[in-house]
Amino acid sequence: MTREVGIGVIAMGWMGMTHSRAYQQVVNRFPDSGVVPRLKVCADTDSDRTNEACRRFGFERTAEDWREVLDDPDVEVVSITSPNWLHREMCLAALEAGKHVFCEKPVGREPSETREIAAAAQAAGLLTFTGFCYRWSPVVQHLLALIKEGRLGQVTHYRGRFFCGYGHNPKSVLSWRFDRNKAGFGVLGDLMSHALDMALMLAGPVAEVVSENETFISERPIPSQAGTHFAVSEDGPVAAVTNEDYVGAMVRFANGARGTLEVCRVIGGSDCEHTFELNGTKGSARWNFERMNELELFLDDQAVERPGYARLQSRPEFPRHGDFNPGGAVGLGYEDLMTIEVHEFLRGVVAGEPVEPSFEQIARVADVQAAMARSWETRTWENVTAE
Repeated sequence: MTREVGIGVIAMGWMGMTHSRAYQQVVNRFPDSGVVPRLKVCADTDSDRTNEACRRFGFERTAEDWREVLDDPDVEVVSITSPNWLHREMCLAALEAGKHVFCEKPVGREPSETREIAAAAQAAGLLTFTGFCYRWSPVVQHLLALIKEGRLGQVTHYRGRFFCGYGHNPKSVLSWRFDRNKAGFGVLGDLMSHALDMALMLAGPVAEVVSENETFISERPIPSQAGTHFAVSEDGPVAAVTNEDYVGAMVRFANGARGTLEVCRVIGGSDCEHTFELNGTKGSARWNFERMNELELFLDDQAVERPGYARLQSRPEFPRHGDFNPGGAVGLGYEDLMTIEVHEFLRGVVAGEPVEPSFEQIARVADVQAAMARSWETRTWENVTAE
């Protein structure tokens, strides 16, 4: 038995296009799931983008006003891929309209906005999802299963980082990501969200943090036209960067584990180094998204035949790998992870059951982010509390 789910996508930049492709792929990759997404309407103020989306993905219609997506009775699920400063208004309106919501992180500019949105979703009784695609790598999901089975014992150490040097060039333009009024926090919201989601999933809740931040490039060229944070301008006026380039933190997990988290957008040599290393009483593991189909694993109970880290390559026995190819070491890519996550969300919608990572998870992330930001001011350890 199959069930169609009407989809609306708000904001048709690169991420909106990526969501649309992912919805298209659900039936191809998960033909037995019973979920059939129907792309009903896409909205953007740029009509060229929406017309292109219709041509490429088969949306039934377009809209310049995002509210038309929420007014459409055939739309059951809304993907919100707009910039941060629009998250609050769009998410709250979508929930009020009775739509299930998939919103890209950080779901608001500040932790307070994130918590407000999460509370509204809980009160509405609607299903939500957050764009933490990296967690869906089959080797990461395999590691999560091993941790839950107790194969690594009690986690004692966790080190996570996300180095993504899109701002390494000081001539990279002052896009909205560098503007506190529009983005809210800088890398605390942009990159630390991902590092925290992974840490919370693999090592558990964080109890205390001490953190610092820095803005290494204090001004950037004003863009002459709309563009992304990858655009470069050699000439013209400059303006101040008003949020942080770097955040580092020491963390104490609720289970007693110790760790560090570090993110930076101006570091050189790292294009997308989202990585972690963890140690337990019975084993250790490490992973890097830049080699996302490989996991380095050491287990005490295999130490005789494998006395050090063994390199595991993604294979059909690992979660969701076999939905994309039948062979081991035939790697998945970033957009395959997006396809997995939209399928997970739609599976929850059809079943009427919450799935992770929901807005409850991004609220947990926001609680740690808020403690980090407080630590910048107090310069000491801060308790992580749900506010």
